[in-house]
Amino acid sequence: MIDLSKKRYRFRVVVPAYPAFNIYSHIADKTTALGPVCVASVVNKMKKWNVEVIDENNLRRYGPKSDSGGADHEFLQHRRFADVVGLYGGLTSTIPRLYKIAHFYKDNGAVIIAGGQHFTGNNIAEALSHGIDYVVVGEGEETIRELLEALEGKRDLSKVKGIAYQRGETIIRTFPREPINDFDRFPLPDFSLVRYAKIKLYPVERIRGCGMNCEFCTVKGKPRYATSKRLMEHISFLVETKDARHFFIVDDLFGQQRDETIRFCHMLRDYQKSLGRRLDVSVQIRLDKAMDSELLLAMRQGGINTVSIGFESPIEEELKAMNKCVSSEDMLSFVKIFHKFGFLLHGMFIFGYPLKESVNFKMSAKEQTKRFRAFIKKAKIDTIQMLLPVPLPGTQLRERLKRQNRIYPIQDVGWEYYDGNFPLFEPDQPMSAEEMQNAVRKIMGTFYHFRYFFKIGLNIFYFPGLIFFLHNIKLGWRKWYRFWRNDLIRFGGWIIVRSWSAKFKKDPFARKLENAKAHLRNKLYLCEN
Repeated sequence: MIDLSKKRYRFRVVVPAYPAFNIYSHIADKTTALGPVCVASVVNKMKKWNVEVIDENNLRRYGPKSDSGGADHEFLQHRRFADVVGLYGGLTSTIPRLYKIAHFYKDNGAVIIAGGQHFTGNNIAEALSHGIDYVVVGEGEETIRELLEALEGKRDLSKVKGIAYQRGETIIRTFPREPINDFDRFPLPDFSLVRYAKIKLYPVERIRGCGMNCEFCTVKGKPRYATSKRLMEHISFLVETKDARHFFIVDDLFGQQRDETIRFCHMLRDYQKSLGRRLDVSVQIRLDKAMDSELLLAMRQGGINTVSIGFESPIEEELKAMNKCVSSEDMLSFVKIFHKFGFLLHGMFIFGYPLKESVNFKMSAKEQTKRFRAFIKKAKIDTIQMLLPVPLPGTQLRERLKRQNRIYPIQDVGWEYYDGNFPLFEPDQPMSAEEMQNAVRKIMGTFYHFRYFFKIGLNIFYFPGLIFFLHNIKLGWRKWYRFWRNDLIRFGGWIIVRSWSAKFKKDPFARKLENAKAHLRNKLYLCEN
């Protein structure tokens, strides 16, 4: 419990640092996680609470940094004592860091609350054994308010829905909390609460949930919608108070609730016109939305320039295993339409997806690599993200692989490797775990390459060629900019991949993988005998 004699309390939300060499951590110091900001914004409206968010991945404004990485929490707790600390467990790969932070604050007088997608099933017991007092299960906006009121002695703790905690040897789980449907009851996310951060890319949302039911994804359930007016209000507030220009709409699938989405795009278009300023917006969207030309036109008019699309794989058998209702040929047709409308395409892929037991299909890592490279080249995707399958807690994929006794033990391959860059289970024959990982590095190494350094210069040389587009200067600029931007990003990607590879060689993962494979073989032997 907190000190009830105090007149005011401090609630500190911490977003744990990514593992030391996560290949995508380069974007982290330009943005922040939206969920912790939403929770902090609710607490900030409570009478007796001061609130701050510390994103360990974005400490660019005088943030106190620890020599071992992340924030200097000893300095923070000494300078501004936090009565309650909330820890964001939305990314499984950050969980070891989260537990380390939890132990520090527990030893220094704080009450520890954790929440996020990682905390499901057995992971709740694991969390409670690592210095965490309360686990929030599900969405946190309503739960955190009631839980803090309970800590103040104003509410019965056992009546707070959606939490887990330990009393003696018993783990108590209260009734589940219903999903939020009325978002207007909550304040707009307040990014000024993120202390020390320098944010260039602002995450915003309108829709929570996704009905696609992909086997590997933790986001399930019927989509729930906020109004377009609320999202527009949030964007305009950030533009006018933070001089924001770049936004990422984090909805899992942009375009759900079609008519309201088009209405939002028109509102965004009209706002930019009245402001005399062009915004840059990125979204995640399904490929089959290419068939909706009215939606795509509204998106372009609204300033949506980049679409992130989950292609996942060009291999039909893998698409079926993932519950993806699309073929590789359809994907190529849809891509052409997105290009025609002028979108920049960021393609997201999963290499080596494990097939279901009933599927009699085998393909070598070499052949799969060839298929992926050919598809990416044919689709003319601007940027790519190539990951290995991650059996995340709470997913159908993890449950299937557990039944098949294919997941490497956590004691050998810890949560910090659950970021999509490391093999975490025995792959389908004839591929080995090492081949699977090397294939991803080869694909990324071909796409992001040093040769693009020379192309950057050539594109600058070609810039005067825009004179041939005087009849349509906008089209000419778009064509030139696309090549210049992509070459710049691909050269920058080469630097990142090269740095990641160098750090990987120093990491003990290869040794841990050998131990994990040996333990898994022993387990299978014991099961068979």
